Amino acid sequence: MKLLQNAKIYTLHESQPIASTIVIDREWILAVGDVDDLSSRYPNAERQDMGGRVILPGLTDAHLHFKAYSLGLQKVECETDTREECLRRVAERVKTSRPGEWILGHGWNQNTWGAWLVAAELDVVAPNNPVYLTAKSLHAGLVNTAAMKLAGITSQTPDPQNGQLQRDVDGNVTGVLLETAMALVAHVIPDPTEYEIANAMEKAQPILWRMGLTGIHDFDRRDSFMAMQRLHAERKLKLRVLKNIPVELLDQAYELGLRGGFGGDLLRIGNVKVFMDGALGPHTAAMFQPYIGEENNRGILNMDGEELFEHGRKAAQVGLGMTVHAIGDRANHEVLNAYEQLRNYEKAGRLPHLRHRIEHVQVLHPDDVDRLGKMNIVASMQPIHAISDMRMADEYWGERARLSYAWRAQLDHGARLAFGSDAPVDSPNPFWGLHACITRRRADGSPSADGWYPEQKLTLAEALAGYALGPAYAAYMEDRLGRLAPNHLADLIVLEKDPFTCDPDELLVMQSSATMVAGEWVYQS
Repeated sequence: MKLLQNAKIYTLHESQPIASTIVIDREWILAVGDVDDLSSRYPNAERQDMGGRVILPGLTDAHLHFKAYSLGLQKVECETDTREECLRRVAERVKTSRPGEWILGHGWNQNTWGAWLVAAELDVVAPNNPVYLTAKSLHAGLVNTAAMKLAGITSQTPDPQNGQLQRDVDGNVTGVLLETAMALVAHVIPDPTEYEIANAMEKAQPILWRMGLTGIHDFDRRDSFMAMQRLHAERKLKLRVLKNIPVELLDQAYELGLRGGFGGDLLRIGNVKVFMDGALGPHTAAMFQPYIGEENNRGILNMDGEELFEHGRKAAQVGLGMTVHAIGDRANHEVLNAYEQLRNYEKAGRLPHLRHRIEHVQVLHPDDVDRLGKMNIVASMQPIHAISDMRMADEYWGERARLSYAWRAQLDHGARLAFGSDAPVDSPNPFWGLHACITRRRADGSPSADGWYPEQKLTLAEALAGYALGPAYAAYMEDRLGRLAPNHLADLIVLEKDPFTCDPDELLVMQSSATMVAGEWVYQS
C-alpha cells in the first residue's frame, strides 16, 4: 500500500477537485484527501513525499496507430521543410542499407514543400533500393521506380477503387499513390513479424509514459492486436489499450459473437472502424463543394450513409459500436445520417444504446454541428491537427474552415470529446494537444495572439477532460478510469509544474517526471 503525500492533486472528480494525498493499494485507489486524515486511517501505508509536485490522472490518446507509431520510430523522418532535405535523409539511409533493402519513411507533406516529390527524384538518391515514404496524413505515399517495378505498377495500371495513381500530363505514373493505391506497394513490402512489432511497441511505451500517456485507443489491425496480446501474456504491456477492429473483420466478429468491451481493464475490444473518406492533406476528404482552386475535386467518398448503416446494423446485433473516420463535411454528413438510422434501429430492437464515435469530425456543414450531441455520438478529435492543418484548411476550404476542428462547438452542443493525435500522423504528446486546445496557436505564436478561430478554444479543465474522462467514457470505463477517486484504477502522472498556473507555452515542454499504471511506477525520470 502506498500513500503519496505533499502533492497538488487535480482529481478531475467534481466532489473533490483538489487534494494533497492519495492512497493506493495494488492497482486501485483507496482514498483521496488530506494527509492527516489518511495517515491515521492507513498507518501502515508506505509514505512517499511528492515534494509539492502536481499529480494528474493518467492521460489517454483516444486515436493512435500503435504499430505504425512504434515501427515509425525506426523510419526515415520525412517531416521536413523542403523536398531537398527529405531526399538528403533518404540518401543517408541508403548509405547504411544493403542493395535491394527497402527504405521506409514517413511524415512528408507536399503542401509544405509547395510541390510533389516524384519517383525520378527518388531514383537519383536510391537507384538500387525500393523506397516507400508515407505522407503525414497516412493517406498518400511516394515510391521510386524500383518500388513500382516490384509492385508491377506501370502507366497501364488502372486506378483502384477509392484510390488514384497520380499521372503526369503524358499519362505516366509519377510515384505518388493516393488512398487505396498505397496498397499496391504496401503489400509487396516484407511484413514485420509479430515479435518485431511487439519489440517495437515495448520500446515505444517509455516514450508515451514520459509524455504522460497511460492509455491508448488503437486503430491498427490484426498484427497489432497479436503483438499486444503477446506483450500482455508476457506481462510487458503497461498501457491500457482499447482495440478497435477493422470493418473487413466484422463478419468474423459477428460469427464469433464478439462484443465491445470484451477483455480486461488492460486490453479490451472497442468498436468497428470504417473509413468514410480521405484526408485534407492529399485533398481526398469528401466535401460538398470543391476544394478551392480545384473545381473538379470534391474528394473521395468511400460509401454513403445507407451502406454504413448496414455495417452498423450488423455490428449492433452483437453489441459492437461503430467508429468512423470522417474528415470532410460531406463525409461527416453521411455518417450522421447513418447514425440517425442506427439510433432508431437500436431503439426499435431494444438494443443497447452503443457509444458510437466519429473519428476526426474535422469540418462540418453548419446544419450538422449539433447532431453529434443530440444523438450522443462521441466526437473523437485530435487537437494537434488544427495546428498542423490550419494553413491548408484556410487555403483549400476557405470560409468552411470556420467550422473545422471546432471543439468548443461540439462541447457546447453536448457531444462527448475524446482527444488523441492519430500518431504517427502527429505527435502523441498530449501536452501539445492541450496547448492547441487553449491557444489555437503554433509554437511560434502564429497565426495571431488570439489564435486561429479563437471562439473554438477550450479551458484547460475542458481540454484535460478530453484526454481523460472522454476516452474513459468511450471505452465504457468511466466508473473506474479518468479520475483520481476511490475505486478507480491507479493510473497517474507527476508534473514538476502546474499546468493550470504556468504560461500556456510551457505546456510545449512539459512532460511527466513519473508515471504510474495500475499502481506501479512504470517510468521515473
